[in-house]
Amino acid sequence: MQSELRNVAKLRGLGEQAFFRARDAAELGVPSGELRRLVDDGSLTRVARGLYRFADADPTEHYTDAAVCARVPGAIVCLLTALRIHELGTSLPRKVWIAIPHKARAPQVPELPIRIVRFSGVFLRYGVRDTTFEGVPARITSPARTVVDCFRFRRLFGMHVALEALRDALYDRKATADQIWRAAEVCRAKSLVGPVLDALSA
Repeated sequence: MQSELRNVAKLRGLGEQAFFRARDAAELGVPSGELRRLVDDGSLTRVARGLYRFADADPTEHYTDAAVCARVPGAIVCLLTALRIHELGTSLPRKVWIAIPHKARAPQVPELPIRIVRFSGVFLRYGVRDTTFEGVPARITSPARTVVDCFRFRRLFGMHVALEALRDALYDRKATADQIWRAAEVCRAKSLVGPVLDALSA
């Protein structure tokens, strides 16, 4: 019992981070065998392969976002999930949309609802912000970048999503026309976004 308490105390060293990977625990001196015992005694919950959560952590609206970002560190939350988080449009995606580098190995996490797209070069950096979900470090596209990405990936969910996101971003002042135009320039989407911006400002 004392050893289990000591191991839980070590894991609490992760701070406010509710989710953590087995490798994070190992770095704190808690091996995988101890994690299994902590799951058995109810201190931890196994969320997915190699991913754990403190059983007493209160879930928030970003529970699934946090789980995915903990399991796939470095991924960029984008598209429909970023729209939901930024409160743009009415889409309620069933999966967490993330971007990973073109040459990166696709994560195998069948227990979590993930939809993957691929970014490369400047797309991995421009308009990408650091954030946290339930204490888990994460990255997410800004409102302006998210709007532009919705135009770029319109074939996946329809142009109506992109148009709604653009209108909401401007109306709710989540992004300015200049910010959206600049994102369109950098992301080589001026021909898609420009005419719509012009029509809305006419």
